[in-house]
This record gives sequence, structure tokens and C-alpha cells, in this order.
Amino acid sequence: MNKAEKHGRKPSTAKLLIACPDRSGIIAAVAGFIAEHAGNIVEADQHSDPQENAFFMRVEIQREGFGLSPDTFVALWRPLAERFHMRWRMDWGDRLKRMAVMVSKESHCLSDLLWRWNTSELCVELPVVVSNHPDLKELVVRSGVAFHCHPVSAGRKEEEEKPILKLLADNKIDFIVLARYMQLLSPSFVAAYKDRIINIHHSFLPAFAGAKSYHQAFDRGVKIIGATSHYVTDSLDDGPIIAQGTLPVDHRDAVDDLIRKGRDLERVVLATAVHQHVADKILISGRKTIVFD
Repeated sequence: MNKAEKHGRKPSTAKLLIACPDRSGIIAAVAGFIAEHAGNIVEADQHSDPQENAFFMRVEIQREGFGLSPDTFVALWRPLAERFHMRWRMDWGDRLKRMAVMVSKESHCLSDLLWRWNTSELCVELPVVVSNHPDLKELVVRSGVAFHCHPVSAGRKEEEEKPILKLLADNKIDFIVLARYMQLLSPSFVAAYKDRIINIHHSFLPAFAGAKSYHQAFDRGVKIIGATSHYVTDSLDDGPIIAQGTLPVDHRDAVDDLIRKGRDLERVVLATAVHQHVADKILISGRKTIVFD
């Protein structure tokens, strides 16, 4: 039994995501096209942004009975897409996405992802974990995942990232999760997986960015702490935000309490972002995301 079957996923569906200038008739045209080809819409959501005059839509189509396939869809869909100036993508749901995790020494986010994967709560293939330290090898190997250690130094970053990129390409990785990977990725690495690298940051961005966020928060006497998961860009901790969460704290909490509570929050927020990405529920609009949840 594979992970998808064990998890008991609903029958295979295709997910169509659309972004285009807003105008009348888009929903009717999309629904009409799907109906014309015997498609059954099992879920649909849309959003209009009047400030940007932008329209976003996510449609989930039952594969069984749908008269189109990956081989025939594009040619028939293209005239409608061009008519409305759409940016679009279709995930046919015929295979699990392949995820890689990158981590340094802290294990809490990695452990959570491994648990969700092993219990098939997270329906992905996880062929490899990459780290710049050897500390978490036993944890990863015990879960049945290949572990690769690739130290990276600031002065030779792009050169030392090349074997990592080759490893990811050899494993046909679709997206990457940074589970507290304490290294900045080079612009060329980010470009290779544009909008496909998910990071977790232990603060409620943009407040307390950078190192020792919990110490900064403690020094300011904050009343809430937060965690933010976002897509990685060349700007540090400034990518489009996917998911955020907060927890209350007060004057009784020491720095260690903030760190403990924050780690719990980081696990949940990162897992939420990964689930949303895997389910094709995210569209990027400039510096922000549209998340259909």
C-alpha cells in the first residue's frame, strides 16, 4: 500500500489554478469549458482584488469521467486562456509531489515533518534530507530517508551548492522545505526552485527578523510570539507569506519559555504551509499570496 492509499485520499482530482486581469465572464467560461468536456467540479474558489484589478481561481475537477487528459487539455484550453490573458497551471493529481527537506542542527521541524510523512498525513514522496551538519543523520535514516551532509561556507556558497542542486535534480525534487536550515541560499539556487522553496521563520514577520528573534522579543516584553512560513526569495525573510500563527506570552515567561512555545508554533505553521503547497492551494501575486483554504 502506498502513502496515498494508506492516507485514504479522495478519488484523484485535477487542480486548475488561474490568475488573470479581472473582468466579467471568467467563472462562467471556465465552468462551461469543464462541463463541455464532461468534467465534474468538486471544489471551486475565487478571489477578486479590485486594487490590482486581478482575479484568482482554483478549480478541482474529478478525473474520472473528465474528457480531457494531459495530452489533450492544453490545445483545447489555450484559446480560452489567451482570451482572458490567464497565467495558469494544472496539476493532474496522478503522482505525489517529491519533497526534499534541508536542515541544520535543530530537529523540531524536521521531526514533525518526518512524523507527518511516516503517518501519511503528509502525502508526498520524501527521498532525501540535506544538511550542512551531520548531527541529525540518525534521526533521518531511522525514518527510512536518505541523509546527505553538504557543508557550505560563505565564501564558496555557489560552488558548494552545485552538488546539492545535482542531488535534488537526480531525485526529481518538486519543492524544498527549509526546516530551520541556517544558511542563506544563493540567488542561483533560489532561481532554480523559484516559488518552490518554503521556509519557516521564528518570528511574526517583519518584526524581529534576523538572529535571536526570541531574545529580541523578550527584551521588548512582547505579549505575543509568532511564526511565519513563506516562500524564499533573494531578500532575507521577505518572500510571499503562506501561513502565520501566534501564541500569547507574558512577563512570567523567560527566554527558554518563549523558545519552547515558539518551536511548537513553528512546527504547526510550517506543516500548514507545506500542506497548502502540496494541495495546490496557493497563487502568488507580487509580494503576497492568495491561499485558498
